[in-house]
Parts: sequence; structure tokens; C-alpha cells
Amino acid sequence: MGDVGVRAAAALTCALVLTGCGSVVTGAARPLRVTDVERELVTGYFADLNEAGSQGTSEQHELLGETQHPDFRDDGCQLPSGTIRVQPTMSTLRLDPAWAPPGRDEHPRGVVLVVAVTLTVVQEGAEIGSQIGSQHVVLLNGKVYGFAPCVN
Repeated sequence: MGDVGVRAAAALTCALVLTGCGSVVTGAARPLRVTDVERELVTGYFADLNEAGSQGTSEQHELLGETQHPDFRDDGCQLPSGTIRVQPTMSTLRLDPAWAPPGRDEHPRGVVLVVAVTLTVVQEGAEIGSQIGSQHVVLLNGKVYGFAPCVN
């Protein structure tokens, strides 16, 4: 094969490689969204938290300990002396992939979600304080983990 034949073969090879990489994928780009399964898991997390609170302080504190994100178990705060009731506004549930816990640079393992909540502290059956804010939760291995709420 002469010089012209080598060049022709090289040009054909390049054309085939470029054509193979130029395939078009049909469909439209969509932003990532919270799935129905994820929404149900988060709803269940808050329902379990409130149910534990209705059983008493120690039961709720135990649940908060069990559901604290495994990478941040030592970062908890002082829990209130009573129980908490958390009412999430599920229509605000969204992904928050850039979030890291306060004072930390690292993103938690898992899928980070944030939701608006009304958090109420209850002592001896009486509401003693309420806050409206955002609460982050993380989906990791099919389970919802949180960050123990700090009530100001």
C-alpha cells in the first residue's frame, strides 16, 4: 500500500470513529426531581418522629439517635427537655445537593433533601415554643437520616 493508500485508510478510520461518537440521543433534558418513593420515605420519617414524641421524651430521643446520619452522629446538639412535633410542608421538598451541615465542608453521603417545617417544642403536654424553618434529611441505602434538631 502506497503513501496515498495509508492516508486514505487513516482518513476512513477517522471518519468512522467520528461518526460513531456523533450519535443523537432522543428525548428532552429534565431537572432531577424527588420521586414518589423518596417523598413517601420522608413523610414516614416525620410521622415516626412525631409518633415517638407522642410516646415520650426518651422514645423520641432514642429515635433521633437511631436516625441521626451515620457520618454526623457526634455532631448532634442539645435536645430540648420535652418532645418536638415536626410538621413538614411536603410541597416544598426538594433536592439540595450542595448542602453541608453547619461548620462542615463535607457533603453528607446520600441524597440530600430539604423541606420547610414547623417545629414545636412540647413539655408536659403544653406547647412552649415554635419555629418555622428548613430541615435537611438524607436518603442513604433506602433509609432517611436526619440531623438532630436544635431548637433556639
